[in-house]
Order: sequence, then C-alpha cells, then structure tokens
Amino acid sequence: MSDEVEFDEFCDDEDDEVPVCEYLPQDSFNKYGSVPGLDDEELADPDELERQILMQEFGPILALPVKGRGSWIRPIIDEAGMVDFGAFGTVDFSRTMPEFDKVRYKADKLREQLKDLAIRMGLVEERLPGKAKYLVLKYLKMGIIEMEHIVSFDMLCLARLYLRARRLRDEIWWLEKVSETRRQRRLEKLLVV
Repeated sequence: MSDEVEFDEFCDDEDDEVPVCEYLPQDSFNKYGSVPGLDDEELADPDELERQILMQEFGPILALPVKGRGSWIRPIIDEAGMVDFGAFGTVDFSRTMPEFDKVRYKADKLREQLKDLAIRMGLVEERLPGKAKYLVLKYLKMGIIEMEHIVSFDMLCLARLYLRARRLRDEIWWLEKVSETRRQRRLEKLLVV
C-alpha cells in the first residue's frame, strides 16, 4: 500500500507530460519519417520516392552542360539507354537490324536438339561399362555392323542416339553452308548495285 501512495505522489499532476527524450521535438513525431512537400497523413508513392532519390544522387550530373550535336536528327532513346525502334522513331529499323534468316533459325533449333541428344547420350553411356561401346559405335559408323546385330538394349539406345546425332550434325553443317552462300549472294547483289 505504501508503494502505491508514493507512486501517486509523483504522478499527481496529469497536465504535465514528461518528454520521451529531451532531443526530440515535442510536437507530433512521425516514426516513419516524412517527405518534403507532402502531408504526413498522405501516403508517399514509391515511384515519387524513387524519383526524389535519383534526382538527389544524379541531379548534379544531369545538370552538367552538354555539347550539342551537329545533326538535327535525334533518335528517341528509351529508359534503358537503347535506341527506340518505335513507329515514330527516326532510326530505319530495316537498315539496322539484319534480315530474318529462316535457314539460320532452323540450324539454331537443330543445334539445340543436338545438345539435348548429347545429354541423353551421356546418360545412356554411363549405364554401359568399359570401352567396348566406343568400338561398337565405330563399327556402326563404318558400316561393318548393322543395328540388328546389337543385342544389348542400352547399347541399341546409344547407337540410335549416336546415329541421330550424326544426322543432325550433318544437317546443321549443310544448313550453315546454304545460309552462308545466300548471304554471299546478297552481298554480291548489294555491291553490284
């Protein structure tokens, strides 16, 4: 009981508020901070906060004087700093971008299939012990043995994958040769004109 009395003696004045810290201002303190130019009751937009930070950091750099260009044509630059190839841009898209090559595209797709086949061949190859598998593949490539002569199922799968990979490799080589000759012809036409 005596403790309660002593406490009441110190807190008898309700009008006097004890400051939390003498260094903090006593008026409404916002523990989340504030943004200059905005009310504390109004929420700040994250984009606006980011813009203010970027302007604070890069403002002096952007304020530096820049020497003007000698041309009146100025391409539109997007946010990433790249030239905008939009409908109203000043850069000729067909002049800057190469023509789509269907043959090169098909060769790239076949190259992806060849990578997948190489991974599958590695998985099947791990199941076969020893170096006899390489000898079987060599004889298969030379035409000494046929697919019907292979007895092991794992070796048969490896042989099929190997022959398919060889066909894909040959087709890729042929497509790249065709693409290169087409490119040479286009260059010759441009040089003649």
